[in-house]
Amino acid sequence: MGFLKGLFGKKEAPKRQLDHPSHLMKGDMISLDDSFALPPQLRGQQLRVESVSTYEYERSQKAEWVLKGHGQDTLFLSLDEDDETYLAFSIKVNRGQVEQIFDLDHFSAIFEEDEQAHLSTQTLPDELATQFQQWLGEEYHQVNFAQFGYFHREDFRGKKPPQEEGGATGEAFESYLLLDDEEKFAIDIEVYDGGETDVMLTLYRPLSDIRDYWPGK
Repeated sequence: MGFLKGLFGKKEAPKRQLDHPSHLMKGDMISLDDSFALPPQLRGQQLRVESVSTYEYERSQKAEWVLKGHGQDTLFLSLDEDDETYLAFSIKVNRGQVEQIFDLDHFSAIFEEDEQAHLSTQTLPDELATQFQQWLGEEYHQVNFAQFGYFHREDFRGKKPPQEEGGATGEAFESYLLLDDEEKFAIDIEVYDGGETDVMLTLYRPLSDIRDYWPGK
């Protein structure tokens, strides 16, 4: 009987293989390198995918993974795909922190169409230096002005986000991007209808910084 049961019984479904960040789904986990090149929010951390969102642009769309670890910070991951693929880790900063990191007069130039903003990182107080120093370049130049898109709090990888009669279903926004001279750091800004503004510090890292993957299901 044991032989027959083994022969005709249900086979266990193979575990989902996970070896690249583009395949991450809600509930999956990653562990990161413990290199001192990484900021403390990332260094040696185990992070869980809390959700997957989608940015929709006129000719492209991009996935964003929301990550949480043992700390208080919510982290964001996307992929920067050009000749090579890089991890783009981001952390959100509030208005008070922006005022301490950058000169606000220079920062406001980002939103002026006839100006090409240049920003220098200011000397940070100790608390902010510990928190954000490794997320920051020294000098930034603007490369993107008011790129229009829609933000969807759903995973639309491999398919087009749905449309309603009045147009797209996501939250409309305009994005602004600044890069440092070595293109290792970025400032991502999203301005939504009603004026709500998100400011993110972004760090570009090699794929090898993810040391291990654990499928959630």
